[in-house]
Amino acid sequence: MGLNLQATIDKDSGFCFGVVYAIDMAEEILEEDGYLYCLGDIVHNDEEVARLKAKGLRIIGHDDLHTLKNEKVLIRAHGEAPETYRIALENNITLIDASCPVVLKLQNRVKTSFDKKEKVLIYGKHGHAEVIGLQGQTGGDALVFQDIAELDDVELPDSFTLYSQTTKSVDKFYAIKDELLRRGYDVKANDTICRQVSNRYEDLGDFARQYDKVVFVSGKKSSNGRVLYEVCLKHNPNSYFVSDPSELNPENFNPGDTIGICGATSTPMWLMEQVKTAVESY
Repeated sequence: MGLNLQATIDKDSGFCFGVVYAIDMAEEILEEDGYLYCLGDIVHNDEEVARLKAKGLRIIGHDDLHTLKNEKVLIRAHGEAPETYRIALENNITLIDASCPVVLKLQNRVKTSFDKKEKVLIYGKHGHAEVIGLQGQTGGDALVFQDIAELDDVELPDSFTLYSQTTKSVDKFYAIKDELLRRGYDVKANDTICRQVSNRYEDLGDFARQYDKVVFVSGKKSSNGRVLYEVCLKHNPNSYFVSDPSELNPENFNPGDTIGICGATSTPMWLMEQVKTAVESY
């Protein structure tokens, strides 16, 4: 077609250090042993998971852990609940712990609050791997909500401690805190959002505004991806969400368009490179 598109990849996009750390660890062991079990998807990106599976990564669920014995199992960046460590000990499983240090610190703080008999509220996505690990620190007692409306019909104590999943929006967290204070609660709010993620919000808006069109590359399972895509859309309504190059639609582009390519903290750089190549081939 010869659209002559100029595509630029956002230098700040791509894996956060927690994901880089987990994948480096996995690749090292795969090279030595030829295979490695990983509890849950190592990263919320199907293409990257497929690449590592081809190298011998075996994804297992929590149910499989009960029946596995004398093996190595990787814990991904999202972290795990105490129960996982207990089962591993019983089954002589060597845990390769790639839990992100930001998540571990948060787990520790949640546990400390719970041990002090504080009621713990967690702003986070229901069923998300990180949130399950956090809830596990309280033996399932923490109240998880992803929207403040969920708290409307809940009997809350007069005072409680509020935490956030590390990949949530800082603005939303503070809006929730203010609303709860306005409702008359005594809220001890702990902003536990990862700055490597929140800084992306700031920078991504600037990035998205510089181009005619934006292609945001992310796995559909990534909660961080959904939020960052919203940021792109807000700053550039001509933003498109794709999981891989096959989802690109050439009709979205005009001759000579400048294209910005960016992604989530779980989007591999090689995938953004493939999207760039595809876009520039039109």
